[in-house]
Amino acid sequence: MSETLTIFTYDWVPKGPRGFVRDLRLRWAAEEAGLAYEIGAVPFEDRQPSHFAHQPFGQVPFLTEGDISIFESGACLLHLAKKSEILMPRTPRGEAETTEWVIAALNSIEMVSVPWWFLGLSGDHENGLSGWLDSRLAHVETVLGGREWLVEGRFTVADLLMADVLRIPQVRARGDRPASEAYIRRALARPAFEKARADQMAHFAAADAKRGEG
Repeated sequence: MSETLTIFTYDWVPKGPRGFVRDLRLRWAAEEAGLAYEIGAVPFEDRQPSHFAHQPFGQVPFLTEGDISIFESGACLLHLAKKSEILMPRTPRGEAETTEWVIAALNSIEMVSVPWWFLGLSGDHENGLSGWLDSRLAHVETVLGGREWLVEGRFTVADLLMADVLRIPQVRARGDRPASEAYIRRALARPAFEKARADQMAHFAAADAKRGEG
C-alpha cells in the first residue's frame, strides 16, 4: 500500500511572495511526474512546535510520506526525482549530472541571488553582491547558450529548480542574457508549472476568503 505524499506550505502569506513560495517547486515536480499528492498547511503567523519538528527553521516547504519527513526544497526534489525517470534519468551519468545541477542552482546561484535581492529591497540593486551575482549569471548564460536543457538534452528536476531560481523578477531583469531568458520561458511554459503556480495562488486566495480579506 502506497503512503500519501503530502507537500506542506503556509496556510497564508502576504500577496507579494505568492507564486514564489517554494512549495511550488515540489508541486511542479509532482505535476511533471504525475505523482499523486496532497497539500498540507502550517501557520504562517503563529508557528507551532509541530512545524519545527518537521522543519527546524520554521520554513516551508517540507514533505511527508509515511514515516519519511524531509525538509529543504532541494532535498525534497531529489526525493521526488527518485520516483520518476521524468524528473531524473536512470543512467549513472544522468543521475550524477542532475544532482550536480540541483546543487548548483541552490549553492552557486540562489546562495548569491537571494542575499542580493534582500539587500536590493532598499532600492540599491548595485550592492556589494552585484559583481558576484553577475559573474554567476554569466557562467549560467554560457552554459545555456549551448544547450536547451541542463542534462542529456531534456527537462529534469535540475531545470525545474534552476528556472525557479532564475525567474525572480529582479534577477531575470538583470543584464542582457538571451539564452537564460529563453530557457526561463521554455520552463515556465510547461503545463505542470502553470498548474502548480495556479494551485498555489488559489490556495492563498482561499486563505484570504477565510480571513475575510479581498
